[in-house]
Parts: sequence; structure tokens; C-alpha cells
Amino acid sequence: MQLFPNIEVDKKLIVGVGNALIDILAYEGEDFVKKTGAAIGGMTYVEKEFIEQTLAILSKQPITVPGGSACNTNVGIGRLGGVTRFIGKCGNDELGTFFENDLKRQNVEPALLRSNSPTGRVLSIVTPDAQRSMFTCLGAAAEMLPQDISENCFENAAVVHIEGYLLFNPQLILKVLKTAKASGALVSLDLPSYNVVRESHELLTHIVETSVDILMANEDEAQAYTGQADEARALNALAEKVDIAVLKIGARGSLITHNNEMFPIDPQGSGHAIDSTGAGDLWAAGFLYGLVSGYALEQCGALGSACGYEVCQVMGANIPEAGWERIRELVKQFS
Repeated sequence: MQLFPNIEVDKKLIVGVGNALIDILAYEGEDFVKKTGAAIGGMTYVEKEFIEQTLAILSKQPITVPGGSACNTNVGIGRLGGVTRFIGKCGNDELGTFFENDLKRQNVEPALLRSNSPTGRVLSIVTPDAQRSMFTCLGAAAEMLPQDISENCFENAAVVHIEGYLLFNPQLILKVLKTAKASGALVSLDLPSYNVVRESHELLTHIVETSVDILMANEDEAQAYTGQADEARALNALAEKVDIAVLKIGARGSLITHNNEMFPIDPQGSGHAIDSTGAGDLWAAGFLYGLVSGYALEQCGALGSACGYEVCQVMGANIPEAGWERIRELVKQFS
């Protein structure tokens, strides 16, 4: 089923645009998070000194991996065998080199801009309920400029996937949207954490109404954007201005709408979540890969659900090979 007849069927490239960041993952209790003054489950921008001070008082050694919302999605698409490119800015430092090399290793084309500022970092405190609270120091990522985005960035792209955290850089996200739409690509937007949605609500409403084809959100993000606590009403509100709307409802699966029809997607797997870091990002990876592969919406959702489930079984946003093998078995059923 081809959902968008105006998109050339042979286009498979998915381009992600977002913050190039290194994820630092630490497992601590809620009391630790409260001491930091953070909202549990939210995201707070901080200076690098705050991250360094917090790292010094962790009870366990953290895990360090390449990250950033759109980057996580691109990596998932690459691991599925998709054609994908990531656009972001990192530092001319050791972490920047680590970031680029890891993208290549995971079948993602790096289209990285460089800066003399340090590569950005995110400290994620993961509590026993698998909720993560994030402290972000953007570093070089904050220096990506509208003039860095050209038509070549999105040449032959079927989908341009934008992470919602770019809302804090209004001129950049508007340039990305304008250039992506001019290229003929679909625009996919994954909403950021609920507190960012609230702070950027006016700009978010404008871009959804004018430029977005595919809109994804979890329950908290959807409520912050639509003002609706009821799932059905929130989903309907998400779908008002876009072709496809997705509401991710955690362990209960997800809901997708297209052409006024709703598709409930069952969860994949029954294991207890260890860490929700990257769950929404990897859901988007499976869904978008399925979309450009010509799968039915129910199949796209099932693949997204499988990717989201597998990443919740480990710390961080990198699914191990055993998890990818299980996901590929599911893909075989759709081929």
C-alpha cells in the first residue's frame, strides 16, 4: 500500500536532523534525581560543569554511547538495513571522532558539521521504573546554523525526520522544514519531552499546521501539546493537521491514525523494561523503515513496537545483536 502517491516509490533514503550528542547513562534512584532539582522524566539544559559535578557523585560507573534523538532513529534504520543519513554538528575532539566512527559502523552516512566547541553531552539518570531524566549540554550541537542546511542535504530523500529538540533553535528548524519540503520529502517530527513541548508550544503549533506529514508523540508529550489527557481525544488532536499521527502508549503498544482510520498496535514482547532511553527513537526507526519499504501501516507499527521493546531491555539506546536478530525475523514476515 503506497500511502503517499506523490512520493517516488524507489526513494528509500531517510535523513535525520538533530543534535549530535554523546549519551552518558547512569542508573540511580528517584531520591538522587530529586537532589538534582530535575523534573523526573523531563529534560533540562545545563552547563558542562553541572554534568561533571553530577558524574562525580554517581554511585555506579556510567555507560557512554553516541546519542541524540534523531541520531538514535538513524542508527536503528541503519541496523535494519535501511538507507539513512544523519545531519548534525559535533566538536573537533575525541568524542566527535567517536561519534562519526560509530555512525559509519552502524550503516549511517554521517553528514557532520564540525566546530571547535566540545561535542555535546546528555547525562541521563535512569530510575528503577525505567524512567529517564536528562541533563543536556549541547556544546557544538547548538552551533548548527540555518545556512548549514542546503538542498543537497535532502537530495533523493523519501523522509526527513526531525527531532523535536530543535524547537529551541527556531530559525534552524524553520530552515530545515522549508528545505525538506522543497526537496519533495515527507517531514516526520518526533515531539521532544513534555516540558520542551510546553515551552515551545506556539512555534510547534505553527510548524505542525504548515509543514509536518508524520507526527509522533508519547502520552505526556501529546497531553502537553493537545491539552487532552484522554488518549482518543489526544490522538484526534494530533491528527488534525497531519497525514499520519502516532501516539505511543508504552507497554500497551501504540495508536496510529491515517485518513480518519485508527490502527491499534499491540506491544511486542512481555519483558520488564530496564531503561526507556531511546524507546521512542527506535519506535520511529522501525516505523519509518517500514514506511519507505512499502509495508502496511499495521506492519510499520508492529516493527516500531518491536524496536521500542528491544531497546527497553538494555541500558542505553543501542539494541544488541540478539535483539536485532529477533527484529529481522519479524521483518521477514512482511517481505
